[in-house]
Amino acid sequence: YYLDIIYIIFMIENTKTKKIPNNKKPNKINRFFRILGPGIITGAADDDPSGIATYSQTGAQFGFGMLWTAFYQIPLLIAIQETCARIGAVTGKGLAGVVKENFSKKALLVVVFLVVIANTINIGADIGAIASAAELVWDLPFAFYAIAFAILIVALEVFVSYKKYVKFLKWLALVLVAYIFTALIIDHSWGEIIRATFIPSIKFDFEYLFIITGVFGTTITPYMFFWQASEEVEEEIAHHNLPQKGGTPHGLKKFLHNMRIDTSVGMLWSQLAQWFIIITTASVLFKNGITDINSAAEAAKALEPLVQSFPNSGQIAKDIFAIGIIGLGLLGIPVLAGSAAYALSEALGWKEGLYRKLSQAKGFYAVIIASTLVGLLMNFIGINPFKALVFTAVFNGLAAVPLIFVIAKINSNKKILGDYSGNKLSRSLVWFTFVLMAASALGLLYTLLNK
Repeated sequence: YYLDIIYIIFMIENTKTKKIPNNKKPNKINRFFRILGPGIITGAADDDPSGIATYSQTGAQFGFGMLWTAFYQIPLLIAIQETCARIGAVTGKGLAGVVKENFSKKALLVVVFLVVIANTINIGADIGAIASAAELVWDLPFAFYAIAFAILIVALEVFVSYKKYVKFLKWLALVLVAYIFTALIIDHSWGEIIRATFIPSIKFDFEYLFIITGVFGTTITPYMFFWQASEEVEEEIAHHNLPQKGGTPHGLKKFLHNMRIDTSVGMLWSQLAQWFIIITTASVLFKNGITDINSAAEAAKALEPLVQSFPNSGQIAKDIFAIGIIGLGLLGIPVLAGSAAYALSEALGWKEGLYRKLSQAKGFYAVIIASTLVGLLMNFIGINPFKALVFTAVFNGLAAVPLIFVIAKINSNKKILGDYSGNKLSRSLVWFTFVLMAASALGLLYTLLNK
C-alpha cells in the first residue's frame, strides 16, 4: 500500500500540472487550489513531528482539558502568519532583512540567534522522531535511519527545487485524517468535548504551564514567521511581481488577497489537526491510563481503534503513524533549515533563496547543511527522541516571545509597510498573542523556580 499511495499522489499532481487551454478558464475549484501555496505548506509544516508529539502528550496527560487551545489559537495564528506574509510581500524582503534595515544591530543579533538555535534544536528532534517512526516499520538501527534521512533531506533541499518535491510531500499531511476518523468512531461524550473546546480550563502549576507553553510554541512557532515571509517573496519572484535583484513589488492588492486566503486555509487545517489529535489521544491513551508518552510506539497506540477490525491491527496503526511522522518530517525539516538560512543570510547580506542554485547562494545552502548536520548530531547524546520533541516545543514557546514583539512593532510601523501596515484588528491580535505567550513563559519560569 506504500506504492499505491505514492502512485495516487503522482497521478493527482501530474493531472494538476497539465496546462489549461487558453480558451478555457479554470473553474472556481481550480482557481482556489492554484491560490494555495506558502500558507498551506506552512500550515502543514506546523504539524511537524514536534507538533504531533506535543499535541499527543497534551491529550494523554490532560485529557480534553486543553482542547480550547486549538480553537482560541486560530485567530492568533492567522494574525501572526498573515502579518509575517504581508511584511515579506510588501517589502520584498524576509523578516531578518526588514529588522536589519529598521532596527539596531543588537535586535538583529537577538532575532537571528533565536531562530537559528530554535530551528537547529527542532531539526534534531524531528530527525530523531522520523528515525524512531521508521523503526516501527522496518527493524533497522536508529543510527542508520537518522543518518540516512539527514542525507536525504540535505540532498533534496540542495539539489532539487523544494517547490517540486513539496507538492508530493504535502499530500502526506493527509495522514492526519487518520486522527479525524479515529476520533469519529470512538464512543465518547461530544458534549464534554464541545465544552472543553469553548470553555478554557487553566491551572497554575508547572506541569500545566510546561505543556501549554509547548502547545503555544509548536503552533505559533519562530520558524514559521521567517519561512512564510521569505516564501511570499519567492512567490512574488515566481509570479514576476518582483525582480530577483530586489525592488518594489507590484500587483500587491490581488497578491495580498490570495495570500490571506492561502494563509487562513493553511492555519485552519493546522488547528483542526491539533483538535483531533488531542481528542484521539485523550480518548485512547488518557482514558486507559497512558498519561506519559515515552516512545513513538506508545503514541501510535492512539490510532489502533481505527484499524482494530483488521488482522495485525497494532502494526497497521504503527505504519500509519510512521507514514505521517516521516512525511511531515520530510516536509517540515527543510522549512526549519530554510528559515534559519533565510534569517542568517539576510543578516549577513548573502544571496539567498531556494530558487537559486547551490553555486549562486553558497552561504545560504551552507547554513541549511550545517543546521541539519548539527541537528543530526544531537541524536547521539542520549536524549529520548520523543521527549526531545516536547522540550523543543517549549523552547520555541519561550523563543517566540521576543520575536513576536518585533513583528508587532513592524506591523504597526507605517514607515516600513506604508498603507499596508496592520489595521486595528491585526495589531490587537498580534499584541494580544505577545502578551499571552509572554504570560505563559513567565508563569512557567516562576513555577519552575518555586517548584
